[in-house]
Amino acid sequence: MGERVSRKGKRQAAPPSQRGGRSRVETKSSTVGRVEALERERDQLRAKLVAAEAAISKLQQARDEAVNRIDWAIDSLHNLLESDA
Repeated sequence: MGERVSRKGKRQAAPPSQRGGRSRVETKSSTVGRVEALERERDQLRAKLVAAEAAISKLQQARDEAVNRIDWAIDSLHNLLESDA
């Protein structure tokens, strides 16, 4: 009967092109395209932030006005109760 010889050496890693990952080398145009896309996204997010801050300011102002009206109503009720007593 013949003997089987098994190899127990370490395997070498597959070359980068066979690993399925992206190549580290990007063309200048793809890098520029990515930068432009990120800048557009940044500008859109900045515009949304400005709009959100304006909405928050408007809501805070409306809340302050409501609190002032409630305070005025409570003061008026206290004055009526004191004048009737």
